[in-house]
Amino acid sequence: MTDKTLIEQTAREYIEKLVLTSAPMRPKWNRENYIFRKQSKWNYMDSCIIRSLLMFGKDEYIDYAVKFTDSYVDEYGKIPTMNITDYNLDNICGGVNLIKLHRITGDERYRLAYEWLYNEQLKNHPRLKCGSFWHKAIYPNQMWLDGAFMVLPFMAMYGRIKDDRSIIIDAILQMMNIRDVMLDKETGLYYHGYDETKSMLWADKKTGLSSQFWLRSNGWLCAGLAELYEITENKEIGEMLKEHLTALSRYVTDEGMLLQLPTRTDLAGNYPETSGTLLFAYGALKGYNLGIVDKAAADIGEKALLTVTEKYTDRSGDIPVLKNICLMGGLGGANNRDGSAEYYLSERIVENEAKGIAPYLMAAAELIKN
Repeated sequence: MTDKTLIEQTAREYIEKLVLTSAPMRPKWNRENYIFRKQSKWNYMDSCIIRSLLMFGKDEYIDYAVKFTDSYVDEYGKIPTMNITDYNLDNICGGVNLIKLHRITGDERYRLAYEWLYNEQLKNHPRLKCGSFWHKAIYPNQMWLDGAFMVLPFMAMYGRIKDDRSIIIDAILQMMNIRDVMLDKETGLYYHGYDETKSMLWADKKTGLSSQFWLRSNGWLCAGLAELYEITENKEIGEMLKEHLTALSRYVTDEGMLLQLPTRTDLAGNYPETSGTLLFAYGALKGYNLGIVDKAAADIGEKALLTVTEKYTDRSGDIPVLKNICLMGGLGGANNRDGSAEYYLSERIVENEAKGIAPYLMAAAELIKN
């Protein structure tokens, strides 16, 4: 079995044995719901799984995506389990699926739903002085890397549909704000968060930036850049992706992985984290397919994907088990997360969670293309 065949087979097993067998209102991959006994609602983890299914384009996978989405979108194109006034960028992630499903099926509910997301949330979403969206209403005046993936590709797709260049430019400028504010020029990596008021406990009092380079947030940026470039073909976005992939590549370990805190190789307890590594692999493989990066960069992404498959996936049972997934990571909030290295290493590590499985499937879909 070739490396590519092994990855393709593993991806198929995840989809057919874990994803397609999940009840939409109780998906097996959403470990947060099980661990914290949450009721299922519209969220970005589930949206990422559905997004990955649509990348494969198989009828069976599309049928499940429709079934799943129909469980959350009502007949009027509203999403009852989502509160618009949360102004949560994570909730916009699923808008990409709504646009794609409307194109595939022609079902007007999906069009009404993505219009609802844009017109009711994004048009009113609070912004920083630089023009970027707040990450959430509960995190005022803050910009997080995660938003690069959660909202900017959807904005650009919506702008294309509406033939409204101003919306596309808005998305591009918000990505440029991330570069201008959050990039560390020495390492080429990006800080997880920025507080415009410089008052949060995790924020540097001079710069407003958090103190660490968290892998998954840098991975979301890779994925967001690749998808935004695919939609806009903007040269600055393509160059930003190329530079970011090059910077992350410097911290890839000999076995092909990235660490939870990529630059902190000196730190006891730092570990190879799969979700962020896979988002990096997705960005590299998609970047190659889009003509942004060369084969050498794609090879690093493919090696990362293969290493995760061979060394961090238990394939001994009926369903593959993806390991070393950081369950959550954030700044401030009710638990006063201070953004320290110790904080990021204290977060729970889980298996077969959407934040790892979805990037695995996304990266595998890109690998299969080339």
